[in-house]
Amino acid sequence: MALGIAGALLAGGAGPWVGAASRPLVAAHRGGALLWPENSLTAYRNALALGVDYVETDVHLTADGEVVVLHDPTLERTTTGRGAVREARRAALAGIRLKAGDGSATDEPVPTLVQLLDLLGPARAGLLLEIKVDDRGQRYPGIEEKVLAMVRERGLGARTLVMAFERDTVRRVRELDPTMRTVLLIGRGQVERERVWPAASVRWAVGLGAAAVGFNHRLIDPDVVAAAREARLTLAAWTVNEEADIRRVIGLGADIIISDRPDLALRVAGR
Repeated sequence: MALGIAGALLAGGAGPWVGAASRPLVAAHRGGALLWPENSLTAYRNALALGVDYVETDVHLTADGEVVVLHDPTLERTTTGRGAVREARRAALAGIRLKAGDGSATDEPVPTLVQLLDLLGPARAGLLLEIKVDDRGQRYPGIEEKVLAMVRERGLGARTLVMAFERDTVRRVRELDPTMRTVLLIGRGQVERERVWPAASVRWAVGLGAAAVGFNHRLIDPDVVAAAREARLTLAAWTVNEEADIRRVIGLGADIIISDRPDLALRVAGR
């Protein structure tokens, strides 16, 4: 399975994509959420040690303007804290800890985006950076500006793809920095609400000028792959955790496999 489109789009700078055009790329979803505490620095360190091509992360904005690495807009599920991230201050977050997969507290603090970027600096892996919305479903004011500034300051622009489900977020990133590669994420709820076939939703990413489109892996079929190829978009599959599903999306031609089990995805991909 050739990755000519993905190789061309992702080969900016000295990254993991050089020489990787004949195999799918593997991304550690939330650092490898089925292996280590999700979105923890330990997870990202371990994922990098595995040799993944990307780490994937999610970011929110605190009340005092700190960009932090968490999936949910609220603290209860993944941390020992409570309440909405948008109402928390960074100093208060310093006193809480991330939870393990079984819900027990770890000694892992909530990372900031700066800490993750500094960890990635000397590595070769790229970053799939998803900008989230708050607990009300609203965009955080100014989060796109903050994220782009941090990525640029650390020289990681060529190794980063900024992702979002919200088209307004992708549009805003493109307005702020047309050179930043973006990914429109598409799930079942979106295509059902707008009553379109998954393959037809590829045009949303085209209209935004995105470099890639990321689908819930269950939505990917030959028509989706053909639409992405015709549009010259890199195709990412999320979140693919079972061996049979990983083999299926690889066989269909997905360019990037985003998995909570990056160890398994690497093995299945022949890595």
